[in-house]
Amino acid sequence: MRKLLSVMLLAAVMSGCAFGETVPSASSAMNEAKERMLALYGENKRISDGNYDESLAVKCINGTFVGRKTGDVIAYKGIPFVGKQPVGELRWKAPVDVVPDDGVYEAYYNGKSPCQVNDIWQIASLYVQGEDCLHLNVWKADDGVKNKPVIVWIHGGAFEVGGTVEPREEGSNFVKENPDVILVSIEYRLGVFGFLHLSHLPDGKDYPDAQNLGLMDQIMGLKWVHENIAGFGGDPDNVTIMGQSAGGGSVSLLPLIEGSHKYFRRVIAQSGSPVFTRSTEQAIACTNELMEKLGCKTVADLQKLDVRKFVDEADILTLRVWAERDGKYLPLDPYEAYANGAAKDIDFLQGCTKDEMGYFVVGFGDFYDEWAADLKAKKLAQLTEEEMALVEGFCRNVKDVSPDYTSTSRLFDQIVFIAPLFRMSENQAKAGGKSYTYYFRVESSIPKMKSGHAVELSTVFNHAEETLVTGRRFDETFSKTMRKMWVQFAKTGNPSLSAEDSPDGKAHEWPLYDLENKPLMILDEFDIHPAKESELKIIDWDRTYFLSKYYCI
Repeated sequence: MRKLLSVMLLAAVMSGCAFGETVPSASSAMNEAKERMLALYGENKRISDGNYDESLAVKCINGTFVGRKTGDVIAYKGIPFVGKQPVGELRWKAPVDVVPDDGVYEAYYNGKSPCQVNDIWQIASLYVQGEDCLHLNVWKADDGVKNKPVIVWIHGGAFEVGGTVEPREEGSNFVKENPDVILVSIEYRLGVFGFLHLSHLPDGKDYPDAQNLGLMDQIMGLKWVHENIAGFGGDPDNVTIMGQSAGGGSVSLLPLIEGSHKYFRRVIAQSGSPVFTRSTEQAIACTNELMEKLGCKTVADLQKLDVRKFVDEADILTLRVWAERDGKYLPLDPYEAYANGAAKDIDFLQGCTKDEMGYFVVGFGDFYDEWAADLKAKKLAQLTEEEMALVEGFCRNVKDVSPDYTSTSRLFDQIVFIAPLFRMSENQAKAGGKSYTYYFRVESSIPKMKSGHAVELSTVFNHAEETLVTGRRFDETFSKTMRKMWVQFAKTGNPSLSAEDSPDGKAHEWPLYDLENKPLMILDEFDIHPAKESELKIIDWDRTYFLSKYYCI
């Protein structure tokens, strides 16, 4: 049932149909989707005969890269941001910096996506995967303008799945509408290749960074952007990092890494925060569980495994492979670090959707109730009796519960998304930093999805035709206005719009978060507005806010 639903949704999005319209058969839809996806990949070759369009070429430290122009937008795809890919003896090693290269290379195709388990939508099975995945993409308008603000996108996927090849997050439409910014997307190692604790194993001392390699990859990508983006017309001193879900978690963690602030000055975190981390003890327990299943005792044993088998067997760790609060690369308490001013010089725009768990209700299908009940039991087991009573009181009294969206779903909206969001905004404000906070309430037309996780992504990237999660096209004026706010924030550090600048012709003054009033911007499809007093009760300050201290697992 779950796989069939995934394929039906996939058929709808890949065929361009709205959900509920007639779609091709499951097998033909998968074949069509596979063909479309494969066309995005390819080998970017060295150009040795001098036969290329110099107007599309940009000289970088590690080579000159030649893009492709479509309309007024030039795309550069599959640019390596490391000197050596993390394969062979470099598996589970820190990324290697680039070296000078005078060669000229095509930048026509996406590089490989990271090795990953299949996701609940079955989309990862369409990706061309490999460990040699550390590449980035750049989109710019062909207008010759210099010193443009830069937005660097970090994709989500629970640190386990995803990739820059995702059609919904392709950058051409965004830059065509907003030619005054440059957009970059970067890959990073996922799952057991990007976040696997190994140092406790008998031969693990040689792999001290394995638990946070995915974040180290992101930093290396940002370093490449800092050193090379001026050649594309970007301003290396005006970079905004943006991500959703695990990408939102990533951009919330990157400011806490020593030396990172020279690479960016602003953060847009969508439905993600430091809640998507785990302790060293949890990380070691996950590694040991996987080692037992595989019958392995050492890193050397793991190195001998078939990559596909290794990745597939790691599905026992689904939604438990996170970045690690190791006290070395990341602080033991990221929230405390924010409260102490670790990122007070970084501007934040952050928020979540109204019904985040709706994505999982639909994606997991009939398995959702069992999964959610197990997750709730594990979470309650961490609480004191007093805390458990507060949570049970919340579940009894929560409003707007339907058979398809239970009090358990509302509880996990709070635990995983809403409470961490407010804690981030609170701690930034305590430290004297800036946070602009939003609550996205536009609903999908897919039954049970509501305003679920990732429902805003096709709007952000101007791909209304990608209806896998939305089920429909959102209002065009609303979508343009929201994108304009994101761009305005990247340009100035303030997402507010004047009536003259706003696509809907209305002024939108976005209040800065403060500890007394706790203001939010409500993103409704036909009414973007600062939250009224009655709309500020999104978080249950007494019965769920404290749960953020327990993180996600």
